[in-house]
Amino acid sequence: MARNRTIGKTRSSLSLRDVMRWPVRIIGGFLALSVVMVVIYRFVPPPVTLTMLFDKNGITKDWMSLEDMDPDMPRAAIAAEDSKFCVHHGFDAEAIEKAFRHNARGGRIRGGSTISQQTAKNVFLWQNGGYLRKGLEGWFTLLIEALWGKKRIMEVYLNVAETGIGTYGANAGAIRYFNHDASTLTRAEAARIAAVLPLPKKRAAVSPSGFTRRYGNSITRRVGVVKNQGLDDCLK
Repeated sequence: MARNRTIGKTRSSLSLRDVMRWPVRIIGGFLALSVVMVVIYRFVPPPVTLTMLFDKNGITKDWMSLEDMDPDMPRAAIAAEDSKFCVHHGFDAEAIEKAFRHNARGGRIRGGSTISQQTAKNVFLWQNGGYLRKGLEGWFTLLIEALWGKKRIMEVYLNVAETGIGTYGANAGAIRYFNHDASTLTRAEAARIAAVLPLPKKRAAVSPSGFTRRYGNSITRRVGVVKNQGLDDCLK
C-alpha cells in the first residue's frame, strides 16, 4: 500500500510538472518565432499582412524602397503621425497622455500610437483594440526598434499602411490617386496621402473636402518644418 501511494504521488508530481511545461514552451516558442520573423522582415519585404488577407476589397500594393521614394513622403508621415519618430524608442508617452485626455473630452478620436507601434500592428497583428493585441503590439514594437532601426521601420510602414480601399503603401496610393509612382510626389500629394492614413476607407487623397482638405493643407505646411528642423534626420 505504501508503495502504491508513493507511485501515485510520483505520477501526480510528474503530471503537474508536465502541465507546467506547456505554458513555458508555448511562450518560449512564441518569443523565438517572433524574433525570427522580425529578423527575416529586416531584409525581406513582408509578403502579406492579416489586414490585407481580411480585406474584402482585394489587395493592391507595389513595394518601393525608401531611397526611391520622394523624401517628402516620409516627412509627411512624420508631420502627420509621429513628430518625435526620430528621437523616441518606439513609444511617445506624452502623445499617449494627450490622446487619452482629448478622447476623454469626447469629439473626434485621436490616436497616440507612434509610427513604430503602427508598423508593429500592421505587419504582425490585426486591427481593432483589446489588451491582448496592445500587449503584443508593445512587444513587437520593442523588437523592431531594436532589430530594424528607424529607416527600415519607416520603409515598411510606408509600404504596408492602408492608403485607400484595398490599397496598401504610399507607392500604390500615389498610383491610385495621382497616376504616377511615389518617387515623384509633390509635397501636397505626399501630404494628402498622409492625411488619409488614419481612415483610408473613408478619406480620399483626390479632391479632398472638409476636414481631409484642411488636414492635408496643414500637413503640407508642417512638412517644411520637419525638413528644416531635421525631424527626419534618422532617415538620412
